[in-house]
Amino acid sequence: MTAFRESAVTAPGVRARRAGSGRWRRALPGYLFLAPWLAGFFLLTLGPTLVSLYLSFTDFDLLRAPQWVGGANYERIFTSDPKFWSSVAVTLTYVAISVPMKLGFALAIAMWLNRGIAGLGIYRAIFYLPSLLGGSVAVAILWKQVFGYDGLINQLLWLAFGVNGPSWISNPSTSLYTLVLLSVWQFGSPMIIFLAGLRQIPRDLYEAASIDGATPRQQLVKITLPLLAPVIFFNLVLQTIEAFKAFTPAFIISGGTGGPVDSVLFYTLYLYQQGFAYFRMGYASALAWILLLTIAAFTAIAFLSQRYWVYYEDDPR
Repeated sequence: MTAFRESAVTAPGVRARRAGSGRWRRALPGYLFLAPWLAGFFLLTLGPTLVSLYLSFTDFDLLRAPQWVGGANYERIFTSDPKFWSSVAVTLTYVAISVPMKLGFALAIAMWLNRGIAGLGIYRAIFYLPSLLGGSVAVAILWKQVFGYDGLINQLLWLAFGVNGPSWISNPSTSLYTLVLLSVWQFGSPMIIFLAGLRQIPRDLYEAASIDGATPRQQLVKITLPLLAPVIFFNLVLQTIEAFKAFTPAFIISGGTGGPVDSVLFYTLYLYQQGFAYFRMGYASALAWILLLTIAAFTAIAFLSQRYWVYYEDDPR
C-alpha cells in the first residue's frame, strides 16, 4: 500500500521531467544551428556595445586603464566642442539633401523600367552595379579623380563650353555636394525595391483611371504613390540610416581630415579622428552613443509619422 502511494505521488513529476527532456532533445538541433549567430551577437555586437557605454563615462587612451569621469565627456561634447557641431551640421545637410534626391531618382528610374522596356534585365544590372560597389575605397578614389582639377568633369566643361572649372573636391562650397552626387549615383538598391513594389500594383487600376480620363500625373498622385507608400517608407528608413553612417568617401576624399575647412567633416569621420587619431576612446564612445540615439530618434519619428501617410492593405482606416 505504501509503495502504491509513493508511485502515485512521484509519477507526475517523472512524466514532466521526461517530457521536458524530450522537448530539449527535439530543440537541440535548432540551438546548435543558432549557436554561431548567438556567439557572434554576444561577442561582436552586444558585448562591445555595453563596453562602449561604460567607456563613454571614462577617460581612456588605450595605454592606461579607464578612469571614471562620469558625464564629463557628454558635457564637453555639448558645451565646448565646436567641431562636434560642425560635424553635426555637415551630416544633417548631407542626410537632408542626399536621401530625398536618391529616393526620387531611384523611383523615377524604377517607374521607367516598369513600363516593360526591352532589355530590362540588362538595365537593371547596370543601374544596380554602383550599389554593389557601395562605399568602397576604389569608388571614393575614382570620385576624387573625376571631380579633381584635371578630372573628367572639368575636361567635359572645357570641351563643351571652353570653361576652366575649379577643383570641386578642394572647394569648400562644392566638396560636400560631390559626395551627395556619389550617394545619388548609388541608387540601385532602393531602385530594385521600388521596382518590386511597382510590380505589385494591379494594372487594372491604371486602365480604369485612363478610361475615366485621368492624366499620368493624376495616376501618379492618386494611385502609384499611395499604393507604394509602404515601400517608400521602408526605403526612407533604410537610406536615412545609411546616410548617417557615411564614412569612407569623406575619409578618402579629404585624406582623413574632413577638409577643406571641415566641409566634409562627417560625424562618423570626427568620431574616427577622436578614437583612432587622438586615442580618446572614452570621448569617441560618447560620440558613438550620441549617434546611436540620434539614429534611433529619427527612426522613431519615421515610424510615428507613418500613420499619416503610409497605407497598408489590412489597415482598418
